[in-house]
Amino acid sequence: MQDPIKTGLASGWKHVDASTLARSQTIEADVIIVGTGAGGGVSADILSDAGLRVVLVEEGPLRSSSDFTMREADAYPQLYQESGARKTADKAINILQGRCVGGSTTVNWTSSFRTPPEVLDFWQRQFGLRQLTVNAMSSWFAVMEHKLWVRAWDTPPNANNKVLASGGETLGIDIGHIKRNVKGCWNLGYCGMGCPTNAKQSMLLTTIPAALGRGATLYTRLRADRLRFAGSRVTGLDCLALKPDGIFPSGKVVHFRARHFVVAAGAIGSPALLMRSGVPDPHRLLGKRTFLHPVVISSALMPERVDGYAGAPQSMYSDHFLHQAPIDGPLGFKLEAAPLHPVLFSTTLQGYGEAHARLMREFTSASVLLALLRDGFNPQSRGGQVRLGADRLPVLDYPLGDVIWEAARRALLAMAEIQFAAGARWVTPVHEAAPGYTSWAEARKGIALLPLKPLICRVVSAHVMGGCAMADAPPRGVVDHRGRHFWLGNLSIHDGSVFPTSLGVNPQLSIYGLVARNASLLAAELSGRPAPLIP
Repeated sequence: MQDPIKTGLASGWKHVDASTLARSQTIEADVIIVGTGAGGGVSADILSDAGLRVVLVEEGPLRSSSDFTMREADAYPQLYQESGARKTADKAINILQGRCVGGSTTVNWTSSFRTPPEVLDFWQRQFGLRQLTVNAMSSWFAVMEHKLWVRAWDTPPNANNKVLASGGETLGIDIGHIKRNVKGCWNLGYCGMGCPTNAKQSMLLTTIPAALGRGATLYTRLRADRLRFAGSRVTGLDCLALKPDGIFPSGKVVHFRARHFVVAAGAIGSPALLMRSGVPDPHRLLGKRTFLHPVVISSALMPERVDGYAGAPQSMYSDHFLHQAPIDGPLGFKLEAAPLHPVLFSTTLQGYGEAHARLMREFTSASVLLALLRDGFNPQSRGGQVRLGADRLPVLDYPLGDVIWEAARRALLAMAEIQFAAGARWVTPVHEAAPGYTSWAEARKGIALLPLKPLICRVVSAHVMGGCAMADAPPRGVVDHRGRHFWLGNLSIHDGSVFPTSLGVNPQLSIYGLVARNASLLAAELSGRPAPLIP
């Protein structure tokens, strides 16, 4: 199978692996973009199409379909932050994030949802974002859905997703079909390890090749360290070249100068860069209100083989429990399934010794449901805070308070009931004290009594949002509705860090749509021409 990245490089694309630099450099461009994920990729595509000289800076490596072996042992160290083991400061939440060209779009499970109307309405009321109405955003979502091949997934759900569909139908709970951004999918099920068939329409395969084809330059293994500014303008960006391991600096430095700087390093990386740089933050909002969609998990053993590693990882969902209370009331949650790969399964499930071994022996019969808790709307759900560690790298503090645990218990109960309704012979929350239950009546009683606290109840997440929030004015946010920094006129933030709350849905399509809008506005300003149509 042809590798489009290797083909492009052979044709003359400009790619610099900073680990190979023999000396420090100074580079000039029209726009410097930090990060190559959903925000950085879309920005590069639109700004390069406007005729601007674009440079992309990526901390991770450039990998492509030839490298994607569908082996967890290869994928996690090569493609994920901290080899897939990034955690909050207290180690209570494991966070899966991409660290490679394409960012999390290279390793996500392709689930695509528009920003819910009730979320946009909340942002208008609470943060003054009157420009971001459902009608105003719908055309941007539609354009990106078309461009990135976001379509309804018509293939029947795999056995793991079918548990959610069957149990929900039995209980009268609305179940929906997830749209996925794939084209010609082989239905292998290993989306989290990079797509070896080039079916996933990630930034690695779409927007970044488009930008490189127009002359953009890509730097990899290059860590954005500090923005330099004078008065109300950014004057430069200092980056540290990394050694081939992609972790430790080599001692070489790349200095960038540009008309405009776009930061798209993700909701942990972007606020960290701004904090290292000492950018103006008079209202002390930078890094605050960072949200995760804390996820709790319910595992079940079914009477038949599930083989949850095979087929589309996520194709069914339920928003039923997002709408049981006002958006600012008790936390709602979204239900989805999760792929089951041996390393991910074994390191996420509770227990040790023989008890854990017994679970692994039944791996092929296991089914797992996820509940994504919608944080950031209830006044007691204020998310976490990004801070800098002693090494000046980011750390996320994320306290799990009573409002989170109350929602977690409701979610564990809902998932267990659905799994038993689908025919499960055994269900257990992923919780160190949960013994496992053989009936819904037993589970309902047992889960109601489980102690819910950090490290005992397993919490994970793959969605990081906030920390550089949008608002109508500086006292309430870091950037305006265009992603423009309130205090530095030539600095934009183009990623999920600008969301003032979480979304209650997988965030990639929300980032695509919002960044497409904001990058088009920026392209028109910098080029002096009308905003370009998205190619």
